[in-house]
Amino acid sequence: MSRNKQLRLLAARIDRIGDVVLSTPIPREVKLENLDSFVAVLVRQETKAVYLNNPNVDTILTIDDKKGNLKPFWQTVKEIRKFKFTHGFMLLPQERLSWLFFLSGITFRLGVSRKLYQFLTFTKFVSRHKYIPLRHEADYCLDMLRRIGIEPKSINPEVFLGKEEEIKRDEIRKRLKQDGKTLIGINTTSGKSAPNISTSEYRELINLLLADEKFKVLITENKPPEELKNIDGVEYVNQGKKLRESIINFSCLDVLISASTGPMHICAALKVKTLSLFCPLPGCSPKLWGPLGNKSEIIFPLDNYCSNVCSGDPHACDFSGEGGINSRIIYERLKQFT
Repeated sequence: MSRNKQLRLLAARIDRIGDVVLSTPIPREVKLENLDSFVAVLVRQETKAVYLNNPNVDTILTIDDKKGNLKPFWQTVKEIRKFKFTHGFMLLPQERLSWLFFLSGITFRLGVSRKLYQFLTFTKFVSRHKYIPLRHEADYCLDMLRRIGIEPKSINPEVFLGKEEEIKRDEIRKRLKQDGKTLIGINTTSGKSAPNISTSEYRELINLLLADEKFKVLITENKPPEELKNIDGVEYVNQGKKLRESIINFSCLDVLISASTGPMHICAALKVKTLSLFCPLPGCSPKLWGPLGNKSEIIFPLDNYCSNVCSGDPHACDFSGEGGINSRIIYERLKQFT
């Protein structure tokens, strides 16, 4: 690319909340290197909130409409084309996306795999070399910047609040902290994207925390499990809330307890402390998916748990059985952490 030509980048991350959070270093690192660059992101409507008020993003595009339906193909091509992007990053391999970028006239297109449709659209790629050596997902994303000559200074994600949101956060936190207790958020679900303890074990953990005068319990799901609804003494801060409202509420917490899931990454990006449950297997490892940039603690099962007890499917694992993770272990670790 000519030194006199403005870098105009579109970075597409059209999957889950946590993945989108881990893409946030890209705009920042581009702006640090090229202050006059134009950086846009392409996401889904449900994850657009992650990038709101981000000072490093010039515009946010969505691949779907407000009802969650994919926009007509040629409408999306037209929307992208008008920005005259020079570079396009596809952080998730998808055929529709490859053709959108190709037909939108983006000169330099970069993906993460060697699919046939990427060859047909003349898309270049970066290889993850079968995850050897194992690095963080955010770092793998930044390989795209390295490919165009930008060496990142940090891989830590960031989620930003606007001034009015900061005022709202302070008001909410003041109300929640009236009794001086430590605000413990508990996100009990993971969408089976990662190993997690059972709902009944979370109920035991909540009971332990409610019995401790030091802690106030806040369940953070938009739709909490039926078994965990209407518990006396628990606040349901995000129930029925949109993602952006939930982000403000996450920013109020002192600690979030969860499995490896989107809320963990949101809290890390907000510099909220996290206590996270992880499997040591490479595909689920904190080396690949751990929280970044905040104060964090990781809880693993015992070393021999995976070989002796686990079913072999980490996404169905509930850490039960000898050597696993239970409510008492989490509670004791939380007391040390806080």
